[in-house]
Amino acid sequence: MSTVAVVGTGVIGASWAGLFLAHGHDVVATDPAPGAEERLRDALEDTDRLRFVADAGEAAAAADFVQENGPEREDVKHALFAVLDEAARPDVILASSSSGLLPSVIARGCPRHPERVVIGHPFNPPHLIPLVEVVPGRETAPEVVDRAVAFYTSLGKRPIRLSREVPGHVANRLQAALWQEAYSLVERGIATVADIDTAIAYGPGLRWAVLGPFLNQHLSGGAGGLAHVLAHLGPPTEEWWRDLGRVHLTPELAETLVAGVDAELGGIGDDQLVAARDAVLNRLLAAKAAQPDLP
Repeated sequence: MSTVAVVGTGVIGASWAGLFLAHGHDVVATDPAPGAEERLRDALEDTDRLRFVADAGEAAAAADFVQENGPEREDVKHALFAVLDEAARPDVILASSSSGLLPSVIARGCPRHPERVVIGHPFNPPHLIPLVEVVPGRETAPEVVDRAVAFYTSLGKRPIRLSREVPGHVANRLQAALWQEAYSLVERGIATVADIDTAIAYGPGLRWAVLGPFLNQHLSGGAGGLAHVLAHLGPPTEEWWRDLGRVHLTPELAETLVAGVDAELGGIGDDQLVAARDAVLNRLLAAKAAQPDLP
């Protein structure tokens, strides 16, 4: 059993804490927000092995692994990681849940040991979604990445290891590409917010939840597989790429998107939606785990 420091206990941090506790680790948590400890304990079922401290340095000093979940601001990250770098043992990995900042930028706050800084970006909610993107910075030691991947794997996660850093990592960049066209289709009046959600959730999204985009393309090619798809559908796909919309998130467009979501929900509360989503996710993950032929 080891001790994991959870620095920042908002939605992501609380979910991480629950996962660490569920896998037998002790958790020492910290968050400067008023009422943070009460909210965290309310969110977790088992808090016997949870300790909450006021200072991030105290949490890091007690930890064998640090998972940071602070605001997505360089100045905040630098100040926070300076504290973590000073307090944590030299062998302790400092992993950030940052969804887009480069680890080399975050590591500027660690003058003592920048080689132990790595991105460990989860997908919300981390206690359910298996993906973790492990991203090294320019000074990150390879063995730190190895250890981070091994640790996340021991939690039942499915980590991917990026060979180099890029803004937004991998999954968020893929999402951003989809959002760009989705927003553009709404802006141009081609489809509503609800139509686009239906198109994904009841179309390719169902297949994407089982297999990724490349394997789905491979299966759609029949006996010829991906090679057949690329040979026969590659040219029209390139034409579609050239026709994809460029969009600016203006206040007017933001208002349209928000109104579209409100209309689509039709009074369904966020708590209801989260509970329904998580119930389906649990069943889906169990079904996938029972299929040994799925990669």
